[in-house]
Amino acid sequence: MKARIQQRAHELGFDLCRVTSAAPPESAPHLDRALAEGRHGEMQWLSRNADKRRDPALVLPGARSIVGLAVSYADGPDVPGGRSGSGEPSAAGGLNGAGRGTVARYARYQDYHDVLAGPLRELSALLDELGGPGTRSLWYVDTGPILERDLAQRAGLGFVGKHTNLISRQLGNWFFLAEILTTAELEPDQPEPNRCGHCTRCLKACPTAALPAPFTLDARRCISYLTIELKGSIPAELRPLLGNRIYGCDDCLAVCPWNRFARAASLLQPYGRPDLAEPDLLELLALDAAGFKARFAGTPILRTKRRGLLRNVCVALGNVGGPAALPALERARNDPEPLIAEHAAWAIGEISRRRG
Repeated sequence: MKARIQQRAHELGFDLCRVTSAAPPESAPHLDRALAEGRHGEMQWLSRNADKRRDPALVLPGARSIVGLAVSYADGPDVPGGRSGSGEPSAAGGLNGAGRGTVARYARYQDYHDVLAGPLRELSALLDELGGPGTRSLWYVDTGPILERDLAQRAGLGFVGKHTNLISRQLGNWFFLAEILTTAELEPDQPEPNRCGHCTRCLKACPTAALPAPFTLDARRCISYLTIELKGSIPAELRPLLGNRIYGCDDCLAVCPWNRFARAASLLQPYGRPDLAEPDLLELLALDAAGFKARFAGTPILRTKRRGLLRNVCVALGNVGGPAALPALERARNDPEPLIAEHAAWAIGEISRRRG
């Protein structure tokens, strides 16, 4: 049964498929500590479902096994760095020019939640069929209240690195995780031991010092959190550190030496959106509500809404823009959305300061 599931998973385009039990993850105390210290910021959904994250049986009663899956999103012929280059952030913080922003590599595709839903649904149906009457399976792709990275490590998909993300010996850092909880019993695979060794490249690469210690993330300083999860104002003291990043950040992932084993996306390749890699900042700032929805429909960027993305664009222009950006920022300063107006005013001040 396990062999058939793994074979079908590869036929459907998943790069890795391994199994662990549905026993509670051993790392639950780390979650409790992070929540107690407030390192989750405004992501209250983490604390709301903390009990389920500690025990998969509370998510799917009777769960006995968890099928862990990985899908590469490495985005170009130069796999370690993708189309954007070597993957090593520059000394200037990864800035690529005053006119363009940078989008995290995983978001340069159609929304992975939608792309992976079909294959996951089919694989879950096969599990129910092979498991016999009464078998129930429940699939997630970055959406369920489970500690997916910890369970993936226990299944042997990879190991949690010092940057708190999962690293695969076959895929490097560039992959999505998905899981199927099932009441069927499958033989578990061996866990993957940590293989970071003495390397601390990821800790040193973080522009905002969001990784204060190995295996410790303070989301409140993480650029991915600040540009995606945070719904209000970006703290003024952190804005200069964002550079031209307008949706997420790859710096801690890009410097990992395990990326030399990454391989190009297969399942996701037809869904690539290379136009999202380095979009023109002034074009984005000119988007109205309808234009925003049309440009980003079906992509992860849609979740920030116009107010969130243009907030980020204003910060990027404040960091890397010149006088040519001032007319657009002046218009944004009068935007009916206060969040955009506030960050546009900040950006105008930053450009003016650089002009002396």
